[in-house]
Amino acid sequence: MSHDGVGLRAVMRSVAFLTAGALAVPALSACSSEDAAGQPVAGQDIAPASRDLVADGGTLHWAVDAVPETLNTFQADADSATSRVVGAVLPAMYRLDRNGRPQINPDYLESAKVVETEPRQVVLYKLNQQAVWSDGREIGAADFAAQWRALSGKDSAYWTARNAGYDRIEKIERGKNNLEVRVTFSRPYADWKSLFSPLYPKDVMGTPDTFNDGARRKLKVTAGPFALKKVNRKDGEVRLTRNPRWWGRPTKLAEIDLVAVPRAERTTALAAGRLDLADIAPSEAERITLAGQDKGSTPLQGPGATITPAKALRSWARAYGSDENASDEETQARKKRRKAIAKYAGQQSALSGFVVRKSLEPVYTQLALNGSEGPLADERVRRAVARALDRQELAQVVLKPLGLPAVPVGSHLALSGQQAYADNSGALGGQDTAEAQALLTDAGWVPGGPVTEQKPDKAAGSRGKAAGSPGSKADSGDGTGKDGQYIVGEDNKPGEADREKKKDPKDHTGQHRKKHSGQHADEQAGKHLDGKQYSRQGGAPGAYAPKGTAAPAGAAANALAKDGKPLTLRFVLPSGTGAEPLRAVADRIAQMLQRIGIRTELNKVSDDSYFKDHIASGQYDLALYSWPASAFPATDARPIFAKPVPAADGSLSVEQNYTRVGTDQVDQLFDQAISTLDEDEERALVRKADARIWAAAGSIPLYQRPQLTAARTNLANTGAFGFQTPIYEDMGFLKKDANPSAAPSAP
Repeated sequence: MSHDGVGLRAVMRSVAFLTAGALAVPALSACSSEDAAGQPVAGQDIAPASRDLVADGGTLHWAVDAVPETLNTFQADADSATSRVVGAVLPAMYRLDRNGRPQINPDYLESAKVVETEPRQVVLYKLNQQAVWSDGREIGAADFAAQWRALSGKDSAYWTARNAGYDRIEKIERGKNNLEVRVTFSRPYADWKSLFSPLYPKDVMGTPDTFNDGARRKLKVTAGPFALKKVNRKDGEVRLTRNPRWWGRPTKLAEIDLVAVPRAERTTALAAGRLDLADIAPSEAERITLAGQDKGSTPLQGPGATITPAKALRSWARAYGSDENASDEETQARKKRRKAIAKYAGQQSALSGFVVRKSLEPVYTQLALNGSEGPLADERVRRAVARALDRQELAQVVLKPLGLPAVPVGSHLALSGQQAYADNSGALGGQDTAEAQALLTDAGWVPGGPVTEQKPDKAAGSRGKAAGSPGSKADSGDGTGKDGQYIVGEDNKPGEADREKKKDPKDHTGQHRKKHSGQHADEQAGKHLDGKQYSRQGGAPGAYAPKGTAAPAGAAANALAKDGKPLTLRFVLPSGTGAEPLRAVADRIAQMLQRIGIRTELNKVSDDSYFKDHIASGQYDLALYSWPASAFPATDARPIFAKPVPAADGSLSVEQNYTRVGTDQVDQLFDQAISTLDEDEERALVRKADARIWAAAGSIPLYQRPQLTAARTNLANTGAFGFQTPIYEDMGFLKKDANPSAAPSAP
């Protein structure tokens, strides 16, 4: 998973994969019709084929980030690999369709419905009579009851990550026969369809020991189209094989091997034949698409779209000529270059057997505004930041080069196509520079005010740990200077930085430079002189001036101040490869904020510390990260937007609300939504909650995250799934006479 989602999925309820996971809620709308939901912005791209065209047998080598630490999806360290295994080997009463809506899974359920509402809500499940565990035992009420007891929260010996929904169950009992399960709720629960997906056998859920430890490394009893054969942590592989007791449509594949391959190494692994299917980064997608151009694949947009290995070799020959008149050193260097190009050409030849499947993940990337302290504790400043953003432009930065629809997300709680979706961004308002500036003025931030000297080791706008302190040390070696930061709003005039760079190409004064996307002017922060910081000519007036210095007249667009402090926000970003799209978006956001007088201090930190030491602990002003979409918003979204409350030890309990912005009204709307059994009323309440979340401006949804998957050209029924839960039994390799196409399937 890319860095904008790091650490978040583990604390969400697991369903069947990140893309089928956990956070989708409707937007505000007064009407209860489903018209506002629309269609998914991009369709799935899985090369659909009828089962008669798919060969029987074969092994699918599918990339995962790592071998899962646990196979118990209800534990805190479960991840997307956990969900992928569970989706193939365990029952799920419901699965999501291509619109992200829950549908009964007929392999396990004949029907499920609310049969009583008074005095208690009762749901009656009628199970598929063929559904059995791999040990031959029928799936039944004992399994449902064991899972309820483990996840109800009443027994602290069970190390559960969440118990939402299960804590509302009063009892579970057998119905008229072994195929019926009656679930009685102590309180009404709107999202009852979210329960028992997945369903573990009573062997796992029956005792704290089997729950806590027994299911971490193995699953002895399963009931899916595949069974778990082996977890090889040493070789980084999880092997799934056909379940001989499977009663549904037979699996086309004989085996699925989940192979742990880091994102940065997947192109090499694909070319070497170690992988058949892998989620990849945009840069890898472009390379794979170029390799397949001659075979009819559709190229991604972007520079270099006509480069081929042959052209690369010819270009090298023209550039370096022959070795006849070269020195020994030059000859060796050229040989190394030739070898590297030959290796590249060989990989490109191998990569021509792959195609890039493209869609949008059911995940949205947001700009988070930390409202606990500092300037952003003022709602007017948060709203000003939001009104400065052109969300359409930000979506285009990421999605347009990939040929994907660049449509801004209009809801915090659902995505287009889901039943509860409606665009509620109007509750906050669109991009409006004048309104943003008026909000800042109303909040007391004015141009030309005196600026108190800032200590050089403390990040302006940050709270708690200073930049460079333990737990928040910025990454070095990233091109932005020793501490990994630069300040937008202290730019030289166009061309000035380049001229200075030419004058002193060996400048080691501590200047930090970084190019904005689409611009060629360097941006630089102040020099460190004798432990103090002073503004350079052309920088933002008053940024690092001695104490009491007033900003020059006419500096409204460059410096706002209040109570002797400049308006500077600390923007924390991950520094690793794969986070380039986030950093490009952050650069564009910084430019937009600069236009209204807000400076941003961009800090790149290590990937390992990004979430734990910054997002979760509140050591940031602005940040970019993602939330997955869920079919059950009233349940899954509440902890993300719940109002923080003081804990017994004096700290602030934020649940998953890492922006620390919440209101009593939003909490009440979620409570009402989860307690109604009228589906139209539930959607209306959640949409109203979304409108209130927009108005509070704690987070601003930007765009759906791209989903790019490299797949062998003869793979069918798999790729970029979009919302839909993968159908494992239909995946496979096309028969030789099936005439496969390398082009992505139509949405």
